[in-house]
Amino acid sequence: MNTTAPDLRPVHQVAPAARLAIHDMIADCAHAIDDDELERWPDFFVDDANYKMITRENFEAGMEYGIVTCEGRGMMQDRIAALRAANIYEPHTYCHLLGRTRIYKDGDSYRARTNFSVIRTMQDGRDIRFATGKYLDECTISEGRALLTSRTVVLESRQIDVLLVIPL
Repeated sequence: MNTTAPDLRPVHQVAPAARLAIHDMIADCAHAIDDDELERWPDFFVDDANYKMITRENFEAGMEYGIVTCEGRGMMQDRIAALRAANIYEPHTYCHLLGRTRIYKDGDSYRARTNFSVIRTMQDGRDIRFATGKYLDECTISEGRALLTSRTVVLESRQIDVLLVIPL
């Protein structure tokens, strides 16, 4: 996996249908998480995809260690199953605020960067800005649908709340 931020070329180099498919996939993935449809989350990835959350500090230093790492869709499904059945945590929800995605074609695949903020709301109504960062995505388009082959979630802060249960 590429650990450097992609050199994103102008968006107009990406065909409109591919651009729309990628934008829709990124938004739909965030909505699935925000709407507590977590079982749908792995479906946005190809079978052997990688998902990693890493701090900006580690990312810029080229350190691959992730706070959360899932290798393959099966690991993502296991994470959601554990979250539903075994993990004990205070119920909460997320609301993703997504920036405009920048996309470029890289051979037969695409690279994209989307800045994000996530607001976490607890059961009692308290809400906080929980996470801010960027998605560095690699994706492919199959039958008009974009799928992630890799997502690296680069978090701006190195202070991570212990209540990191739901994927970002």
